[in-house]
Amino acid sequence: MKKTLKMHDESTSRQKVEDVQEGALPPYLLDRDQTQRAKVLSNTIKQKRMEKAGKWEVPLPKVRPVAEEEMFKVLRTGKRKTKQWKRMVTKATFVGPGFTRKPPKYERFIRPTGLRFTKAHVTHPELKCTFNLDIISVKKNPNGQMYSTLGVLTRGTIIEVNVSELGLVTPAGKVVWGKYAQVTNNPENDGCINAVLLV
Repeated sequence: MKKTLKMHDESTSRQKVEDVQEGALPPYLLDRDQTQRAKVLSNTIKQKRMEKAGKWEVPLPKVRPVAEEEMFKVLRTGKRKTKQWKRMVTKATFVGPGFTRKPPKYERFIRPTGLRFTKAHVTHPELKCTFNLDIISVKKNPNGQMYSTLGVLTRGTIIEVNVSELGLVTPAGKVVWGKYAQVTNNPENDGCINAVLLV
């Protein structure tokens, strides 16, 4: 696994050769430096590639898969209650601040207001402190892409949180605004979201 990650991370670049070979060089090559291909690791490129690949060093690498029957409750609609195309999400969810529901006639997935969350208790593993931070988005739900787009928060979900109040700074001196965290509890049982910051 480490080897494959290393292959993904390494980018090729040119470096100057210090030792010069014996023998005369043609005049058109005299002012040119001899170069060799070398592998260089760049931290920001590595991080971006890891985000694209969806690979993180996470506190919970394996979680129990959630069945669709457990995740959704079938709602029967229509005058005779014969239509069964609507689903109600039974787990905790996150919807953005500018969210408006579709008209009931067209809404396939219903996310109950009582199970919507906007904040999470995020623990910083190095500082050993917990902060109540705003959730920006749901990055990845381990149960599938559909749950990620619906914003379903189950155990092991990667969420993006607003860490601007923590005062974290990048090596360049810029303030870090959003950082990823992994949900470590079952929010629908506890009534709150506990997460660990991915540093």
